[in-house]
Amino acid sequence: MKRAISTLSLALMFVGGILFTSGVPTSPALAATPQPSAAIASKGKDPCAAVKSKWAHVQCVQFNNSAPGDEYFGRMKMSYLGIDNTYKDGAISAGEYTTDPKLISKLDFATEALHKWAAKYPNDPQLARSYFLGIQVLRKVYTQTEQQTTWDFMQILLHKYPNTYFGKSVKTSIAGGFTEHWFAVAQICPAPSIFGLARRPAVADTPEPTATPSPAPGHPAVEIITPPCVHPTPGPEDTTSP
Repeated sequence: MKRAISTLSLALMFVGGILFTSGVPTSPALAATPQPSAAIASKGKDPCAAVKSKWAHVQCVQFNNSAPGDEYFGRMKMSYLGIDNTYKDGAISAGEYTTDPKLISKLDFATEALHKWAAKYPNDPQLARSYFLGIQVLRKVYTQTEQQTTWDFMQILLHKYPNTYFGKSVKTSIAGGFTEHWFAVAQICPAPSIFGLARRPAVADTPEPTATPSPAPGHPAVEIITPPCVHPTPGPEDTTSP
């Protein structure tokens, strides 16, 4: 009886082994079929290769080159929408021109974030708009740094995006004559004459522009504005006790 049971067990094990091995593909063609992960890896160089339409291919490339909307750049962790909104609001707050340090600080953070964004996603199609918005406000900031950043942004649009609306607009602006503006360092007002204050020349209430005679090659003209002089603050020795 024990012998019969052992024989039956061996028979069952033999049949099970045949059923198990029959599930493994033995065809060379099946064995050579790439797995889904390998197929995806083969398309890694051009994720838009399967797109047939030329327009759809352009849209696919732009999408893959764009920064995510929830990615943030710079010390203030600004998204590309935050950069654009900072420039838009600054253009309104600046008025005709400004040297407000608080506004300049906000614009500097946006410009830093824009540089970080452009370094990581150099082909992002939204960069051209942000450069253009930056030009609209930075050209109103009458400091040397912001004026030169304006010119740098204009050159980027002119050479990298010449066929866009933004590149063509900058080209027209430069052709019409673009001039940088910034204020010179304010000087101390001269001491009053000992013969009386009435004979002292009056201080101008508005700054008078002083243009450079000729711009450097490849650079715009510069107009340096001389601000009114600053009266010195009286020291303790200048005060008279009652």
